[in-house]
Amino acid sequence: MKDANLLSCVILCIILIYTSFTCLAAVVHTGHSHDHNLHKEREIDGAYAPRDRDHFDNSGEHKSDFDHEAILGSYKEAEEYDHLPPEEAKRRLAILLTKMDTSKDGYIDRKELKAWIIRSFKMLSEEEANERLEDADDNNDGKITWAEYLSDTYGVENDSDEESLKFSEENLHLISEDKEMWDAADKNKDGVLESEEWIAFSNPEEHPDMIPLILAQTLKNKDKDKDGSISFQEFVGDRGSDLDKEALLVEKDKFDREYDKDKDGKLTGSEILSWIVPSNDEIADEEVIHLFAHSDDDHDDLLSFEEVLDHHETFVGSEVTDYGDHLHNIHHFSDEL
Repeated sequence: MKDANLLSCVILCIILIYTSFTCLAAVVHTGHSHDHNLHKEREIDGAYAPRDRDHFDNSGEHKSDFDHEAILGSYKEAEEYDHLPPEEAKRRLAILLTKMDTSKDGYIDRKELKAWIIRSFKMLSEEEANERLEDADDNNDGKITWAEYLSDTYGVENDSDEESLKFSEENLHLISEDKEMWDAADKNKDGVLESEEWIAFSNPEEHPDMIPLILAQTLKNKDKDKDGSISFQEFVGDRGSDLDKEALLVEKDKFDREYDKDKDGKLTGSEILSWIVPSNDEIADEEVIHLFAHSDDDHDDLLSFEEVLDHHETFVGSEVTDYGDHLHNIHHFSDEL
């Protein structure tokens, strides 16, 4: 009897420990982390599009979260799917497939999948912008004043008193650029940003009328010799001194092959934009290739509903299966005892 009680206690402890780690992981991963300094990352690596950086981890491996978000079009829903039982995840995914299949032939072709992913990118940007709006909107009127933005992003009430700001020159520069972007997004010039204007401010790289300002700001920051172009030295910038010879060669190859289309040794106009604003269209193409490679089992260049559902963990995830595996291991452990 004592052995049975001891065994029960051991199993209960294992379950509690696993559950605690599962809950902790959920807390850590909940939501899509926001950098309130919306545009600060531009100063670091020269690129505007966070979508491209979300695609791969630091080792170059494809992120499964990216796949789930590209299909669901929502960080919140992707998080929810991670904790659904497999059968429920499949049931919901089957409903999405009927919407994705615009030709209604029971298959998802590459064009249909790409169109769906582009749609998801737009929804993800809007969701993230709306969350930021809720954070910054102190009086809950559904729009953001410049003062509310400064308070939420930089923790200050105005941008005119440099002494009270106590900011470095870099931060003052960022505020100045943010104000330029703010004014460009404020279409009706009323000094506040409503939902659509706020989305354009938060994701200027996805709004064509904001692109000229992105180009102008990039040249202002990167074009040190003011010749209207970006040389390789300007391309690597300050980070060049931290790169070893091999890393510099990789950057030079990227500069020459990916960005310098006319091979004149410098980047201008659209070449600069291809570096600074990675195309959602190209990222979607890469995602389509990735999902087909993992799911097109019969290699007919079409995804049947069955193929997608068989690989549902690739498309929408289901971490609960891991939990089931752990429970199986616990029962196996108890049998051995």
